[in-house]
Amino acid sequence: MLSHEPLDSGPAPIALDDASLYFSRELSWVEFNDRVLEEALDERNPLFERLKFVAIYGNNLDEFFMIRVAAIKQQIAAQVVRRSEDGRLPLEHLAAISERLRRSLALQMRLLGEELLPALERHGIRIRRVAELDEPTQLALERTFDDRLFPVLTPLAVDSGHPFPYISNLSLSLAVELEEPTAEGVELHFARVKIPPVLPRFVPIDGAPEGERHFVLVEDLIAHHLDGLFPGMKVREAYLFRVTRDADLDLQEDEADDLLRAIESELQRRRFGEPVRLEIERGMPAYLRDFLLRSLELSDVDCYEVESIVALSDLWQIVNLPGYETLRDEPFMPAIPSVLRGKSDLFAQIREGDVLLHHPYESFDPVVQFVRQAAEDPDVLAIKATLYRTSGKNSPIVRALLDAAENEKQVAVVIELKARFDEENNIEWARRLERAGAHVVYGFPGQKVHAKTLLVVRKEDDGIRRYMHFGTGNYSEKTARLYTDLSLFTCRPELGADVTQLFNALTGFAKITDYEDLLVAPVTLRREMLALIERETEHAREGRPAGIRAKLNALTDGEIVRALYRASQAGVAIDLLVRGMCVLRPGIPGVSERIRVRSIVGRFLEHSRIYVFENGGDRAVFVSSADWMGRNLDRRVELAFPVLDPVLAETVNSQILSVLMADTVKTRELLPDGSYKRRGRRPNEMPVNAQRVFLSQAQGV
Repeated sequence: MLSHEPLDSGPAPIALDDASLYFSRELSWVEFNDRVLEEALDERNPLFERLKFVAIYGNNLDEFFMIRVAAIKQQIAAQVVRRSEDGRLPLEHLAAISERLRRSLALQMRLLGEELLPALERHGIRIRRVAELDEPTQLALERTFDDRLFPVLTPLAVDSGHPFPYISNLSLSLAVELEEPTAEGVELHFARVKIPPVLPRFVPIDGAPEGERHFVLVEDLIAHHLDGLFPGMKVREAYLFRVTRDADLDLQEDEADDLLRAIESELQRRRFGEPVRLEIERGMPAYLRDFLLRSLELSDVDCYEVESIVALSDLWQIVNLPGYETLRDEPFMPAIPSVLRGKSDLFAQIREGDVLLHHPYESFDPVVQFVRQAAEDPDVLAIKATLYRTSGKNSPIVRALLDAAENEKQVAVVIELKARFDEENNIEWARRLERAGAHVVYGFPGQKVHAKTLLVVRKEDDGIRRYMHFGTGNYSEKTARLYTDLSLFTCRPELGADVTQLFNALTGFAKITDYEDLLVAPVTLRREMLALIERETEHAREGRPAGIRAKLNALTDGEIVRALYRASQAGVAIDLLVRGMCVLRPGIPGVSERIRVRSIVGRFLEHSRIYVFENGGDRAVFVSSADWMGRNLDRRVELAFPVLDPVLAETVNSQILSVLMADTVKTRELLPDGSYKRRGRRPNEMPVNAQRVFLSQAQGV
């Protein structure tokens, strides 16, 4: 008798878009910033370096609220009901961020108040209260107040005749409680006093014991002398507060005839963005906190009570104090690689073979030399460059481009005016380059130009040759000492043809739909990256060598994550170093058990992007300006360039990426629940600090 029972078809396939397979992008960022805070907690780091990480933590948090939280609040205001990849609605995300941040902030405040500030005192660096100082010192500070602060202070009353004042973004203010005696008794008033930036946040105190540095906080100095601002009133108390506002630009580029003027206008409006966060000094009465929240149209979830120091980024003033070398990381001098040492003609060296630089361990000077030599060489016909961020008002790269234009070279520069928080600086450089005769393109409509490349066209005996620089970092000699990045010099004709096409697309009307060797966003990068991952998936299915190793700043693109999940299911071993946000959930049976995600946070900001595909034994190595994020793949002009020299490809894979993967000191591993743990060492395994290894190699130690 035949059975009519259905055959067991096995478990249902796992839906790779299920929300349980994804972490929240925003909460993943909070986890990253916690890893920054961990470096401040690590007693193995020198004291000033620990304080530096607290300042970085605070600065990161400010930007997170100005951009990411502001975007969520915009979604809430627009009544967006679409869930994020991890399944949350905007209101749920805002609540989760608030809850998660309060744990981190409590840890940060304890660290500063109970460890770092007492440690500074042990080294003679003390932050004093004005009220505790002796009379001569108080008199000296009073003169400072009278001469420097009092003339610029503007007390603003708030009552029925005085509306709540505008509070500018990230400015410090005092909320002042006042008592006015009247015939009926005492009447309570409220006023706001803005802390003006005419003095440093930490005001030096003269007369400290020899070898010591004493300071008072500028808000304490003002609060101590508030009586002079409100004669006839009694100052009951003053509480510090700070407002964070939406600082993202809202450009309607299709309607802007002049992008430069449009951005200048938006920069003026940035300080008037909607409030997104209120920070208040601990101890502020509930009625006063509620009054501020109502006036700013914020809710309890947006209010953060702070103990010790509000505006942590101001700690850079202490970190940058001269001296105290024993409290800092040991200084180092970036090395010139042996292939370039003593070489004055970079073009001749590049003709001999591709040159790779690993910053900050190897010097950024050859990049500057490359542009300077091109500017002065009579055989150079044209220089083309993309500039996203530079090093400010004294950028040697831009000065060399100015010299080239004045030397009547054809200079074309694509300056990204929309580079967040560098807009004003880039506008100034754009105008100077135009005045010098350079062709300046203000970015690309609807997209940011984030690619990092220089093209030099030179007339030589055997014809025209194109020399190129590709990088993962900005053309800034300052960040080149703080960020880990890669530079590649080459004159390979096939790459030269691609870069020429790229600049034609950026500066003209060329519609380039494909490139020979470069992967270019938004045209080919997403498509090619997905194809490379799929190729590894097919290799694994066919039993050929397969594997993916990548180093990047962030992994948030759902389509890339699903491709990695499919590759893992097919048997591809995937090792990822993701410094910051990662929405991929590793270690899920049947989905991602072959995926390992780690993060390195250390002395230098890990900024380079490296993508390595085993490709059946014919390994392919790419270096890129782009992360695996939707914005990089779809809304920016980005480059991923192949390392075609087999020796340099092996250097990137084995001598850089493998060392980073072997780190046991600064590495944290992402767990399936979204938390990170320090990577443990096996018995008898020597500790490996990858950044120190690279420093030692560069210094020849």
